[in-house]
Amino acid sequence: MTPVTVKSGDSPLVLGLPHTGTFVPGEIFARLTPLGQTLGDTDWHVDRLYDGLLDGVTTVRANFHRSVIDANRDPSGVSLYPGQNTTGLVPMTNFDGEPLWMEEPDAAEIEARRVAWHAPYHAALEAELKRVRAIHGVAILYDCHSIRSNIPFLFDGTLPDFNIGTNNGATCAPVIEAVVSGICAGAEGYSSIVNGRFKGGWTTRHYGRPADKIHAIQMELAQSTHLAAEELPFAYDEAKAERLRVHLKTILTSLADLAALVGGQS
Repeated sequence: MTPVTVKSGDSPLVLGLPHTGTFVPGEIFARLTPLGQTLGDTDWHVDRLYDGLLDGVTTVRANFHRSVIDANRDPSGVSLYPGQNTTGLVPMTNFDGEPLWMEEPDAAEIEARRVAWHAPYHAALEAELKRVRAIHGVAILYDCHSIRSNIPFLFDGTLPDFNIGTNNGATCAPVIEAVVSGICAGAEGYSSIVNGRFKGGWTTRHYGRPADKIHAIQMELAQSTHLAAEELPFAYDEAKAERLRVHLKTILTSLADLAALVGGQS
């Protein structure tokens, strides 16, 4: 299994898909607990949710599961949310704080996994962002995520449907955040928040450099927006998803249209 699948397009928009992969090498899978082997913390069906919404969009998808290594974590292992419960570069627990490993990987193994899986994904993502920027003078990274809407270990209460992250405005031009948040706020029947519990993971924070003509924004969707239930088998709900895809299409189309504007800004 190759670490990453890239579909190159001619749009100024690049979709990152770091958490939809479910491949786990056999020797790693055997060391997961039965709970870990369910791969429950996958961003279920997010690749399907965005498929076909924007012509010419580039997609960069990690094929490996986050249990192998998390493609949206700082490769140094530094926490994205100091002082808050979270999962690391190789998660030792699931999102409910329950152990994932019968035998936890040590530092040497984690580094080997970083080199084999994390690094190729980010090499591909960086290459695509630079390629797109060379075509358009600007690139916009839209990082695609989903998570269960109720996870007491990670946050209180129920998560909004649309969770927009720009690291408090640092990773993209203000107009990008404003347009996306405006679309989400206007989506009837859905709730939204900007830079709430999820402010953008390592991918958004690392690549979002507006001064270098690369803008990044993260979208964390509550899984209740497109799944039949937020539990195994995490089945895709076609009717829910189609309602949601209308708004996601508007977001992607609007971001592509914004590229000329933000590309001309200094």
